[in-house]
Amino acid sequence: MNLIKKFIPYYKPYMGVFFIDLLCASILSVIDLAFPQFLRILRATLFLESPEKILKRLGFIALALIAMYAVRTLCRWYVTYQGHMMGARMESGMRHDLFEKFEAFSFSYYDSHNTGEMMSKLVSDLFDISELAHHGPENIFISVVKLIGSFILLMYINVPMTLCLAFVALCMAVFSINQNKRMRATFSDNRRKIAGINSSLQDTLGGIRVVKSFVGEKVEQDKFDKSNLAFLDSKQANYKQMALFHSGNNFFEGMMFVTVLVAGGFFIAKGKITGEDLAIYALYINIFINPVNVLVEFTEQLQKGLAGFERFTEVIETMPEIVDKPDAGILKDVKGIIDYEDVSFSYEDEESVLTHINLHIDAGRSVAIVGPSGGGKTTLCSLLPRFYDVTGGSVKIDGTDVRDVTQQSLRSFIGIVQQDVYLFNGTIRDNISYGKRDASIEEITEAARNADLLEFIEGLPDGFDTQVGERGTRLSGGQKQRIAIARVFLKNPPILILDEATSALDNESERYIQDSLDRLAQGRTTITIAHRLSTILGADEIIVLDDEGIKERGSHKELIKLGGLYEKYYRMQLSAI
Repeated sequence: MNLIKKFIPYYKPYMGVFFIDLLCASILSVIDLAFPQFLRILRATLFLESPEKILKRLGFIALALIAMYAVRTLCRWYVTYQGHMMGARMESGMRHDLFEKFEAFSFSYYDSHNTGEMMSKLVSDLFDISELAHHGPENIFISVVKLIGSFILLMYINVPMTLCLAFVALCMAVFSINQNKRMRATFSDNRRKIAGINSSLQDTLGGIRVVKSFVGEKVEQDKFDKSNLAFLDSKQANYKQMALFHSGNNFFEGMMFVTVLVAGGFFIAKGKITGEDLAIYALYINIFINPVNVLVEFTEQLQKGLAGFERFTEVIETMPEIVDKPDAGILKDVKGIIDYEDVSFSYEDEESVLTHINLHIDAGRSVAIVGPSGGGKTTLCSLLPRFYDVTGGSVKIDGTDVRDVTQQSLRSFIGIVQQDVYLFNGTIRDNISYGKRDASIEEITEAARNADLLEFIEGLPDGFDTQVGERGTRLSGGQKQRIAIARVFLKNPPILILDEATSALDNESERYIQDSLDRLAQGRTTITIAHRLSTILGADEIIVLDDEGIKERGSHKELIKLGGLYEKYYRMQLSAI
């Protein structure tokens, strides 16, 4: 009931369609109930008249029935089309809300949740919810109207026989409710297992080049088979419960016919009912059993929909870890002064990654951060655009705590070039202009020129309209990196973060990319994370960071002269050349 209460508000934008749908459903139910009664009245009146009178009125009766079924046809059309569209629009709106929620989550949510599972919630779960949204109220309403209407008419024909029938229906309801609880658990398990299949599939196809290069097809097949068989086992348990549910209800349906036959024969023998009335009664039995069947079938749909909606609400009701304050301001006119004041950070249920970090960077200065893997270099930079929130201290830009301004305004002043460049499936133009959608072709061209990319693009048959492929698979690593640099050139932010932007490139590509990065960094406050120390020799300040905090700081010459950890790293890299 708690889930249903949460589900009802989604009907609010469609109340007009919803009530017309129920009105049409009511008309359908009334017409279905009216026909046997109409036949019963004709049998007791007109059909007892002379043949001439019957033939005289038969045309009028035919026209009335045709009109009645024409209305029924229109109502069925509305219920089928508009009712389904109402469910589809609700599904679309819920998918929008769910996607918006996914976008609102911070990196920490994605650290602990799988993309395949999220895709399952966005697609298959919401389809079942859509079917429930349309068929749920309609099926319940039609079934209740038919059940009550046929029950009243059956009582009108013969009370004792109808009470016997009601007792069988009550037993059937008790059985259905009990079995329903078992079915819901299996449907919920189905949802988890299909999410596991999506997760395995996404993981394998996303890394298909690694799979093939390491001849890992058998390993991935085994992993997929494991999740696939787990889903099969879940479906087997589900179908066992469904089989018991439907076979049990079929048994009770049979008991209804047995009850009518035995009780009808008994009451005919006692003179309490005529054979003609029993025939009419049998027609109403079909009308009575039909909504029972609909409700039985709907139970399966209800459990599927509620299982999907339960997973939907779990996400919707999850609060993002990083949100704007109610009174958050808009960051404006950024100069680029950065301060880390007594900053500490730890991931959930883990030891501290950063402890009491103090760092001041003047506007327009370049700072490089080096140190061992796992020392917190990337984490330190991720705190600046609030991809994560500090667990202690504060991060400030131009003296303003980043938590006091909106995330959108904060991130609009920060450009990031990472080692693992992500390109969207589209054109080169789309990817360069991703941070500035309204950019003119002249601006895009200038950004490409600054990134040493223009000559390459002009040599392509389709130029800027060349498709890059999924994740940029049609381009080399250096070409993808230059597009990422051009993207930041176009954004033109005052603060720049370079996260090992050249470490995955060959020496020649690195040299060209480094020239582009040097141009990009001019006049900007730049934080560079680097493993290749040759790329940061000109930095204004170099910070040596490990798991204990800042160990050393100074220019390249100062740190070499110091003869500490940095000097050790530098000598190691020189000896490796």
